Amino acid sequence: MKDHAPIRPSRGTLDRLPEGVARPAHDPAALTPGIVHVGVGNFHRAHMGVYLDRLFDMGRDHDWGIVGAGVRPGDAAMRERLAAQDWMTTVVELEPSALDARVIAPMTGFAPVDPAATVAAMADPAIRIVSLTVTEGGYFTDAEGAFDEGHPEIVADAAGDAPKTVFGMILAALRARRAAGHGPFTVMSCDNLQGNGHAARQALEGLARMRGEADLLDGVSTPNGMVDCITPATDDAVRAMVSETFGVADAAPVVCEPFRQWVLEDDFAAGRPALEAVGVEFVDDVVPYELMKLRVLNAGHAALAYPAALLGHHMVHDAMADADIRAWVRALIAREAIPTLAPIPGVDPHAYLDTCLDRFANARVGDTVPRLCFDGSGRQPQFVLPTLRDRLAADAPVDGLALEVALWRAHCATAEPLEDPKAGMLRDAARHDPAAFLALEEVFGDLGAAAPFAEAFASACATLDRDGPRAAIRAYAA
Repeated sequence: MKDHAPIRPSRGTLDRLPEGVARPAHDPAALTPGIVHVGVGNFHRAHMGVYLDRLFDMGRDHDWGIVGAGVRPGDAAMRERLAAQDWMTTVVELEPSALDARVIAPMTGFAPVDPAATVAAMADPAIRIVSLTVTEGGYFTDAEGAFDEGHPEIVADAAGDAPKTVFGMILAALRARRAAGHGPFTVMSCDNLQGNGHAARQALEGLARMRGEADLLDGVSTPNGMVDCITPATDDAVRAMVSETFGVADAAPVVCEPFRQWVLEDDFAAGRPALEAVGVEFVDDVVPYELMKLRVLNAGHAALAYPAALLGHHMVHDAMADADIRAWVRALIAREAIPTLAPIPGVDPHAYLDTCLDRFANARVGDTVPRLCFDGSGRQPQFVLPTLRDRLAADAPVDGLALEVALWRAHCATAEPLEDPKAGMLRDAARHDPAAFLALEEVFGDLGAAAPFAEAFASACATLDRDGPRAAIRAYAA
């Protein structure tokens, strides 16, 4: 407990922050904007915000400051909290043996949460990158991954001149820039989504085509990127911890693991900051890195989630302390996921798996099993089923992947509440025979008709019903 009143971070209080709290080595007032970022949530500030703050501390690229923007009502509350702190954030890294706090200041402002203000911010010729964290579901795709032209918000943006979606706002800004004689910018997705740049491009092209303005995207680049940093939600307990432990009265602190990774395709329409100086990897093709993360870390989370829930674990680190669960996750990923990956020069996927398991076990992160179980109908098709397809195409065994899906089915049948947008459909199907669950084409597409998978899945369900989840995962790991 600090023996003085906690200090709110701001330009006027940086020199009075308590000892032990790191602060910017650059002058936040000297930054000028170069990036508009839509979606200033915890992940953005723990990830992109930290990378840019480190770069600015090196005395470099001070014309790449971030202007925040938002499209949801909750973004206005974040803007209000950050405005009182001169756009600064306290980031606490949850080292397993200690806590490390730093106030970062990569932002120059935050546009009012209003479409016209956001468009005006993007239209500023100083802006050369518009970056996004709008969640995996924010790219207007249908069940097959195609652009959803029938989405009501897209239909409205296609017909009108007052955009409601971020992609409508981007097109409006590009239209304004062209009219003023200014060039295009880069649209850089930072969402945890495979092919996130392609997803952004698809949404922009789809909406532009509907509006008859496809040429607005001439010169716009949309690089793919792989992002990674486990960042739990901020609640009153986190704010109290930051106040009591560090003496900082931050209204919007962020806690995160000490690990972070960012791999980007080096394709920028109007230049970029020198982020390679602070550890960002620039590559020609991000797909091999994406697949490794999706099929090791994200699939590892999925493999962990459902047996942990079925066995009564609430915290992820407690589940990782369960030897049967840890052995099951390691065995599944090593046997059935890693063999589907293309080699990456200088990268050992088994060492990456070990790193992921250690990250999951970090008790300070405080990640919860219910968070990992949330939206299985969205996460399984992203993180598990593509690996299953590749294994089937190679005539390789899928016993472990089938067991993972069977564990998800068991969770769907018993969880109260089942936190999933398709909860009713999933629960009904899970309480019937295995074939009924695989018949959910909204989730499985044509996979349910693949005989090797259907047979392995039916066998896994029978094992779970007969022996229970612990015996089932123990037998696979052995």
